[in-house]
Amino acid sequence: MIRRPVAWTVAVVLGVEAFAVGALNWLLGVVADRQHMSLAGVDPALMVRSTQLAAIVFGLYFALCALVALLVAVRDREPAGLGRALLISAAVVHGMLGAFGWGLVGWTTFLYMVVVLALIVLLLVSYDAPADRQPEAGPGEGPREGPGAAPVTPPAAPTAP
Repeated sequence: MIRRPVAWTVAVVLGVEAFAVGALNWLLGVVADRQHMSLAGVDPALMVRSTQLAAIVFGLYFALCALVALLVAVRDREPAGLGRALLISAAVVHGMLGAFGWGLVGWTTFLYMVVVLALIVLLLVSYDAPADRQPEAGPGEGPREGPGAAPVTPPAAPTAP
């Protein structure tokens, strides 16, 4: 099965990303503080505090996504509820960062973001849907199989006119 290794990989990648994004934003706050930088007349102290707050928020966001992937790997069950929503939002964030990264940083950033996006999507779709969420067999299709399948009744014998 590929599900557990993918979940472990996503957990490790998002954990490293949580640390890296948090550290990078914190470093940007330190640089803005030491240079007394201001953007359009905004108070430099406000910029430093907001950058450090962004470091904490984004670091915790990616750490929480890594925790969800870790729980998926340990339990070997699909993510549900808030965890699924977090992983979907992380996939969207990586898609957007990949698109911006292509133009601003280069194709290597784009490639990294697309690989992480693919891993998250693979984690989300690698689990089969439960029997109660599987589509019913349509006309001309064979009967569904599995624990939630309805019993098959043979067609009635033709009658002579």
